[in-house]
Amino acid sequence: MVASAFTSSAVTRVAKVARVASSCATCVLPLARIATVVIGGVVAVGAVPMVLTAMGFTATGIASSSIAAKMMSAAAIANGGGVAPGSLVATLQSLGATGLSGLTKFILGSTGSAIAAGIARFY
Repeated sequence: MVASAFTSSAVTRVAKVARVASSCATCVLPLARIATVVIGGVVAVGAVPMVLTAMGFTATGIASSSIAAKMMSAAAIANGGGVAPGSLVATLQSLGATGLSGLTKFILGSTGSAIAAGIARFY
């Protein structure tokens, strides 16, 4: 229910932006380019949790025989038997266990939108 409400409000906002952009006679961004930028942000925010889970950083801990387990092993060997707080492995496991914060989602969405805008510029 919450996801559909979020999606509905996001679609409504995109439609408003698209309507304003399409009614503007001097606008330089076509509707397809605006949609590409918005989709780039949404995909970036949605893909990160899936990638973390696929790597083995799960809500219940690091999955055995996964890329995350190999990363944790290498980090532990490098640190003399433990994974240092604030290290890449610790940060990724924290994200995998607790999910993304609002600020992290904003940064990922902005980065995804910027990358999509850069790619869309060539088409």
